[in-house]
Amino acid sequence: MTTETRAPDPFEHAVLARVRHRRAALTMVFSALCWSSAGVLIRQLDRADGVELTFLRSLFCAIAVIALLAWRRRGNPFAPVVAMGWPGLISGTMWAVMFTAFAIAVTRTTVANTLLVMSLAPFLAAVLGWIVLRERLIRRTWLAIAAAAFGIWWMVREGVSGDGLVGMMIATAVPFASAINIVTLRKLHTRVDLMPAVLVGAVISFVAMAPFALPFTPSPRDVAIIAFLGFFQLALPCMLMVRATRFLSPHEVALIALLEVVLGPIWAWLWAGEAMAAATIQGGLIVIIALVANEFFGTSRAAAVAGPT
Repeated sequence: MTTETRAPDPFEHAVLARVRHRRAALTMVFSALCWSSAGVLIRQLDRADGVELTFLRSLFCAIAVIALLAWRRRGNPFAPVVAMGWPGLISGTMWAVMFTAFAIAVTRTTVANTLLVMSLAPFLAAVLGWIVLRERLIRRTWLAIAAAAFGIWWMVREGVSGDGLVGMMIATAVPFASAINIVTLRKLHTRVDLMPAVLVGAVISFVAMAPFALPFTPSPRDVAIIAFLGFFQLALPCMLMVRATRFLSPHEVALIALLEVVLGPIWAWLWAGEAMAAATIQGGLIVIIALVANEFFGTSRAAAVAGPT
C-alpha cells in the first residue's frame, strides 16, 4: 500500500502566508500599544528619575523574561540564552542600546528632537534590509515611510529646536540599533530562537545603569508601577516583536512600531490630563493612514516569503 504525497498547493501557500503576515502585523500593533503606555504610566510616578527608571524597568524586564522562558521551556530558562550564541549577543546589545539611549537622550535634548530622530527607523531598516536581506521595496512602501516621517515631524515640529545636539546624536543610536536588531532577527529567525536576547539586553541595560542609579529609595507605589512597565511595557511586547519579525520585512516592523509615538500622547491626554495639540492629532492621523495603506491595501512582499511557523 502506497501513500500519495499531495503536492503543495500554491494558492493555499499564498493564503497561509497572507494570514501569517496579517497576524504578525496585528502582533506588532499590540506591541506598539504596550510600548505606548510608558508615558502615561511614568506620569504616575512620585519620582521620575530617568536613570533610576531605566535601571529598575530593565531589572523587572529581565525577571519577566526569565519567568516566561522558564514557563515556555518548562525547565532551565538560561539554556536557550546560551544556545543563541553570538547572534543573541548582537541582538541583546541592540536591545540594551534601545532600552537606555532614549532615556539618556531626553535628558540632553527635547522630546520632540528625540522623537524626530527616532522616526528615521523605518528608512534605516529598509536600507539595511535591502543591503543584507536583498528585500526590495515597492514605491508604495517608500511613500508610506516618507508619509510616516512627515507625520512625526508634523506632530513635534513646534518643539523641534537646534539645541541639544549631543542629545540628538545619542538619540540616533535608537533607530540604528532598532534597524540592526530587526534585520538580525529577520535574517536568523529560521536558525536561532532570539527571544531570549531580550533578557540579554535587559541585563546589559540594568548593569550599565546601576552605578548611576544606586543608591535609590523608590516608594512602594513607584516600584509597582515600574514593575508593570518592566513586565508588560517592555518584556512582553519585545518578545512578541521577535516573533513578528519572522513574517514581516524590517521596514514593516519599524513602520508599525511608530504607532508608539502616535498613541503615547493620546493616553497621556486621556488619563494624565495632558493637552494634545491639533498638530499631534493631524500628524498621528497621517502616520496611521500611511501604515494602513501599506499593510492592508498593498500586497506585501514579506507575505510571499514568510517563513515556517
